[in-house]
Amino acid sequence: MINYYLLTKPGIVMGNLFTLAAGFLLASKGVIDFRLFLETLLGLALIMSSACIFNNYIDRQVDKKMERTKNRVLVKGLISGRNAILFALFLGVIGTLILLLYTNLLTVFVAGMGFFVYVILYSFWKGRTIYGTAIGSIAGAVPPVVGYCAVSNHFDAGALILFTMMVLWQMPHFFSIALYHFDDYTAAKIPVLPVIKGIARTKIHMVLYIVAFILAATMLTFFNYTGYVYLIVTMSIGFMWLGLCMQGFKSHNDQLWGRDMFRVSLLMIGSICFAIPFDIKVY
Repeated sequence: MINYYLLTKPGIVMGNLFTLAAGFLLASKGVIDFRLFLETLLGLALIMSSACIFNNYIDRQVDKKMERTKNRVLVKGLISGRNAILFALFLGVIGTLILLLYTNLLTVFVAGMGFFVYVILYSFWKGRTIYGTAIGSIAGAVPPVVGYCAVSNHFDAGALILFTMMVLWQMPHFFSIALYHFDDYTAAKIPVLPVIKGIARTKIHMVLYIVAFILAATMLTFFNYTGYVYLIVTMSIGFMWLGLCMQGFKSHNDQLWGRDMFRVSLLMIGSICFAIPFDIKVY
């Protein structure tokens, strides 16, 4: 049973559920429907798990070539491809039904779009185009919007800001992973920016994305969704992340620097997810 659990990429699912919670709580404005929260959480968790299984199935040949993925369940043959697909279909259908029954059609649509982008566009195109990272960032930006729409049933400025923030955050986050595992991506011939365009150009892109992310994140305060505690937390850690990024131009070990950037990127998004519930403007 543990192999089926590992097939769902639980770390990725759990991380995205934190961003879903942030979006849900932002839209709740201090009045939390805990039943709706749990239903939304469960529904999207199952849909994301389904998407991750499909992604594992599609990537199983590429995963053999990478050190960090060569021990995945499907690569080692611990679960058959047929059983993995059936499990993915089961989780996806149940998750969609939960959202359909207990949330609203907008939430189901947003979750479905995230599933489509991740499974169809990202999984099939990441090995063919340098823009795979950008495609993946769209899917990764969906969870907080799902949480937000489950409460509000509207795609408004708040939802757009959350989506933009997450897209911009994921780009340097993904580039950090690509730098840290540069040899793996090179061996697997996956066309990520550092491998195709070079590390120096990647660092420039990371600086630009982080600056854009900080600006986007502050919009929650300027549009009166959050207060100044959130703003201070966002700008403080954001500029720390930017400072570390700037140090990368003097780095003598880009893989270790990529690892540090990855860790700070997690601190960045984690801090925002924790700050939002404690500094929501109630009106």
